[in-house]
Amino acid sequence: MGTLGKVRKLVAAYGAVSVALLVVVVVLAVTGHAVSSFQWGRTGGMFASAAVTNWFTVLAARGARWAYVRVRVISVVVPVAIVAVDSIPGALPPWFAAAQIAGALALVPAAFLLNGRPLRAAFSRSR
Repeated sequence: MGTLGKVRKLVAAYGAVSVALLVVVVVLAVTGHAVSSFQWGRTGGMFASAAVTNWFTVLAARGARWAYVRVRVISVVVPVAIVAVDSIPGALPPWFAAAQIAGALALVPAAFLLNGRPLRAAFSRSR
């Protein structure tokens, strides 16, 4: 398995956590528990970013440089953004913040792989 194969697995893990969190939020809402609009927005945003990141990763694996550049940026920005927002005291229940951070942590090794010398060389402008 190549480096992009490893990245695809890490992005899939991020996606799996986002789907699991979405299911939990839906179940909580359906069973009458309080789910804030902020939680809905964070869950939907995480799910959407996971879908887009997966799509870009698939396209990058097919050789699309523009997709590689985007997934490279997403893999760095998304974990930082998730941790920053989830660190706001009282904004989200601790279990929710922990689940989102767990998903974001799947992207951290992907960021290292995507920004490593082998992939940067493979997707350089001069190739």
